[in-house]
Amino acid sequence: MESSIKFEKIWSDEDITELKVTVNNARSSFSNSVYLGNNELGDLYESLETFKTHYYGGLRNIEFGSFGHEYANGAFHARLHFPKPGDIFIATNQQSEYFGFKGQEVASEAKMFLSTEPGLFDNFLLELKSLGNSDSGIAELICT
Repeated sequence: MESSIKFEKIWSDEDITELKVTVNNARSSFSNSVYLGNNELGDLYESLETFKTHYYGGLRNIEFGSFGHEYANGAFHARLHFPKPGDIFIATNQQSEYFGFKGQEVASEAKMFLSTEPGLFDNFLLELKSLGNSDSGIAELICT
C-alpha cells in the first residue's frame, strides 16, 4: 500500500460538489465523503500554489465539511507544514457521516500523519487544478 491522500469528485451541480477523500498511511486507510462549494477546489489550488513557496515555516490548513452530527455528511481537515526544503508534513483528521448505532448517533473517525516531497506536491497541484475544472476525476498526493 502506497501512502497517499486522494480526492475523487463523485458529483457536482451548480452549487455543491461531493468529494470522496481517502487517506492511506501504508498502515491504515480511511475514506469518507464531504460536501464543498464549487469554488473551494479552485480556492484550495490557489492557496496551495502560494504555500509551496514558503520554504521555511509555511503552514496551511485544508477544511472540507465540519465535525459534528449537526452537519451534513462528513469532514476532512488537514494541516500542512513545510518546515524546511525537502519535507512537507501532513496531519489529517476525518469523520464519516453520522449513523445510528445502539440507540445513538455516531460517526467513524481517523487521524493520520504523512509526509511528502515538493516534487510530488507539484504533481498533486496539477491534478487538483484539473479536478477543480472538470465534472469528475481524481487528484492524488503521493506521500513518502
